Amino acid sequence: MTPDDLCQAYLDFFKKKNHAFLPSASLVPENDPTTLFTGSGMQPLLPYFLGQPHPQGKRVVNSQKCFRSQDIEEVGDNRHTTFFEMLGNWSFGDYFKQEQLKWIFEFFLDVCGLDPQKLYVSVYEGNQELGIPRDAEAAQIWKKLFAEKGITDERVFYYGNQNWWSRVGEPANMSDGEPGGPDSEIFYDFGGKLETHENSQFADRACHLNCDCGRYLEIGNSVFMTYVKTKRGFEELENKNIDFGGGLERILAAMNDDPDVFNTDLFAPIIKVIENYSAGLYANQNDKKAIRVIADHLKAAVFLIKDGVRPSNKEQGYVLRRLLRRAAVKMHDLGGGLTPVPAFCAIAHEVMRIYAEKYFDENLDKVLFEEVIDEELERFGKSLNKGLKVLKKIKILNGKTAFDLYQTFGFPVEIAKEIASRDSKTIDGNLLIDFNQLKNSHARQSRQATIGKFAGGLGDQSEVTIKYHTATHLLHAALRKILGNHVGQKGSNITAERLRFDFSHPQALTLEEINQVETQINTWIEADLPVTKQTMNKQAALDAGAIAFFIEKYPDEVTIYTIGQKSDSDWISKEFCGGPHVDKTSKINLVKLSKEQSCGAGVRRVYVKFE
Repeated sequence: MTPDDLCQAYLDFFKKKNHAFLPSASLVPENDPTTLFTGSGMQPLLPYFLGQPHPQGKRVVNSQKCFRSQDIEEVGDNRHTTFFEMLGNWSFGDYFKQEQLKWIFEFFLDVCGLDPQKLYVSVYEGNQELGIPRDAEAAQIWKKLFAEKGITDERVFYYGNQNWWSRVGEPANMSDGEPGGPDSEIFYDFGGKLETHENSQFADRACHLNCDCGRYLEIGNSVFMTYVKTKRGFEELENKNIDFGGGLERILAAMNDDPDVFNTDLFAPIIKVIENYSAGLYANQNDKKAIRVIADHLKAAVFLIKDGVRPSNKEQGYVLRRLLRRAAVKMHDLGGGLTPVPAFCAIAHEVMRIYAEKYFDENLDKVLFEEVIDEELERFGKSLNKGLKVLKKIKILNGKTAFDLYQTFGFPVEIAKEIASRDSKTIDGNLLIDFNQLKNSHARQSRQATIGKFAGGLGDQSEVTIKYHTATHLLHAALRKILGNHVGQKGSNITAERLRFDFSHPQALTLEEINQVETQINTWIEADLPVTKQTMNKQAALDAGAIAFFIEKYPDEVTIYTIGQKSDSDWISKEFCGGPHVDKTSKINLVKLSKEQSCGAGVRRVYVKFE
């Protein structure tokens, strides 16, 4: 069974049980400032556990793409990945434990073909202080299900916080209004003596379901969303909910009876590409961890880029940058060169091929991935070798030396720490605390030094970039006129050679639309329209019709640039902007739209050059 076959079989299994299908949400959450990424299938569904009716009914199913940045350091063993697909089914106040456990047991045995003799489960042991009872009900259901298969030995084990689920972990971490509940995890036993597993340091320890030795692999978790935290303690929800999640990659590993998820069809082809572009061999134990990191990080990076994330020093962009640079260091260690752009582009193409049916359009996405990877790794590659030489001379990695590496060579502190650990260097215990203090202090000084300088405008104020800056406003206005007012700026980049502009739009522009936009801009340029500047209150500017798509970055007093104003209601463009701009459009060269492409889900990118 291929990965796509398994995914479809799961969806079909629950559709037959009257579950409505939900498409996968973006990896970048919408309207959820509490987290950077979508890390589980239930994350977009939180309101429905608290009683809000779901528009598709009380039973839903999907395969959700997920990213967990907290697992970056864990990648390298046989089972942890940052990106994965989670098969999920949910009940919002409909069926509960009896149906859920019976159905998921049936799915694993009858659809996946797993041997019930190799399955074990865990349930919640309860918490007397919080008034939450032991989950004897789930334990009894499981014992009955196993007994029906002729299995009467001990299969059910009780655990504490490891069998409690909420978005913030154990009950003590939950805030008022947060839902949670006990869960029941299903494990696949790969058997054998522990010393045969790669984590042989666990060979002399007692093994159990949640042991880190690698023998048991969690393949599914049924959460019984029963409680909500209140000021009075934990109270039962009016409707009891089911939240199941099963990692597609882990289920495939169990079906292969192979504890290494990187041997599945979702990773093995990527590993072949890595071997082709480096001196590493997956069969070589010394190369295995590095190859796993590269395979995982590049797959995750491709999906993040597809969903609109770009490398930067903040939030999601920082995580993407860390993935690409960490993978670059690992590729360098394997003899893959300082700037492995060809290798990483080839890996990106392989990821697209594997997931083409569900997530990618190779013709549209190929150029996008190549451009992002090339730009980031070329920048990092120029400093990687110098940084490695400097790091080699450092005797102790502390906050200051790590910050110097970050400032000079672009080394994320986590990468510097990893390299220092690999080279058996002394690492200061306050490394991260001291590093962050220095970084924050530097950021404050930089902000103070730039107050009043180029606010919202250009650092490079050459004549040609000022022209491109004004052309950006005309481009934005033309796109909105030709395509519709749903178009909004998502980002831009101006150099002396070209203008790059990202904007919201659901599909590729037709050749006719491109020509219309180009013609409209050039018509405005030739019309010699005035470009005027006003300073005013932010709310007054908004009331006057000025556009601001990054409103939160502007102070109370703002600068507005208007193009072509003949009256208060007759203008071509009116936008928040720090400038500078030309004073009339005739000073701008005529433009040519040189390229148009995808820049993530619902985002397009155009390049503009002066003729």
